[in-house]
Amino acid sequence: MSRTVKIVLGAFITLFVVSALLFATGIAQQWLFMYFVSSNGPDHEFEPSLAVDAPDYADRRFWAALPSMDDPADLVPQGVVREFEQGDSPVDVFFVHPTGYLSGASWHSPMDPDSAAEENTNWMLVYQASAYNGCCNVYAPRYREATIYTYFQDEDVRERILGFAYADVERAFDHFLANYSEGRPFILASHSQGSHHLKRLLAERIDGTELYSHMVAAYPIGSVMIAWSEAYFAGMQDVKPCLSATQTGCVVHWDTWAEGGRGVDREEDSLCTNPLTWAVNEERAPASENIGAVPVTIPYNISLDIDNAPRGVTFTALEAPVPNHTWAQCRDGSLFVADQSGGPISEGPPGGNYHGLDYALFYMDIRQNAKDRVSAYLNANTVPPSS
Repeated sequence: MSRTVKIVLGAFITLFVVSALLFATGIAQQWLFMYFVSSNGPDHEFEPSLAVDAPDYADRRFWAALPSMDDPADLVPQGVVREFEQGDSPVDVFFVHPTGYLSGASWHSPMDPDSAAEENTNWMLVYQASAYNGCCNVYAPRYREATIYTYFQDEDVRERILGFAYADVERAFDHFLANYSEGRPFILASHSQGSHHLKRLLAERIDGTELYSHMVAAYPIGSVMIAWSEAYFAGMQDVKPCLSATQTGCVVHWDTWAEGGRGVDREEDSLCTNPLTWAVNEERAPASENIGAVPVTIPYNISLDIDNAPRGVTFTALEAPVPNHTWAQCRDGSLFVADQSGGPISEGPPGGNYHGLDYALFYMDIRQNAKDRVSAYLNANTVPPSS
């Protein structure tokens, strides 16, 4: 074998090994994804006048979930007893869904009911919002959510685009208070982009106001790049992190990664609540503490198709929970769990980011904890009866 052939072969083997290691850790996939989104986002600058008309929250079409509607947030896992019918609880939950609009056609969702984004919203209701129907009447607005490409813009551009979407969320919250709440206490819950909007809602509309006394707790889960930092909470008058399983008026948050992953790389520290113990520490909680994960049988539609075309899927059932499924441990602001590759909950990359499993892995834990915090709140407060 000639020296030239040996050099070429050696370089090829080195490239192959490095590539394999990168893909095994999930780094290569993220590089490829970042390259794709940087090349395929909207071909125009953000301009509010190009968005569709603002949703009218007096119109039920602009609510993804309401107690008076049959919707995917009403589902309960197989074998779980439904505690009450929607509308009968003395407590509500206002749920802000994450990003379902993955098209690069525009900076904000056109709110097309026959679209991939709408299917993804229903996915969120099934695998996330339904966790709260054991404690609360579920309200979830549709809104002109920002496209996924927003998160790969410069910070000032990203904040303007997210701010436009937040305005819808705030108007929906106002409509909820004025027309649905009737003074009942509420839980605020969300995931991903929804948690970014909830972070602002807590700071601008809840903290330091009379509404704070009505908030049972907040579950803004899976914020990833936008931290729930000590500095954020230091600037709040009332809202602080939850430090126990039954504390009220407080916030829980985590971002889930597979063991062996590197965790979220942020410029700030971020709150990590262990959903098996509801403590804020770095102690490892054993799988025996995991009340139950719920399998994700219908994959989230991660297609970046510019046409935002639906797959035609429907959501009619949740699988039975899998108890004692995973241990959990907070480290450096991220929550690490057992590797899920080949497991019964959902396929996940070894060492990868389990952002899509933030709820599923702890579905029954969230469900029980929401009920526990509601009980603690009701035991300490007099609330109006549900109408």
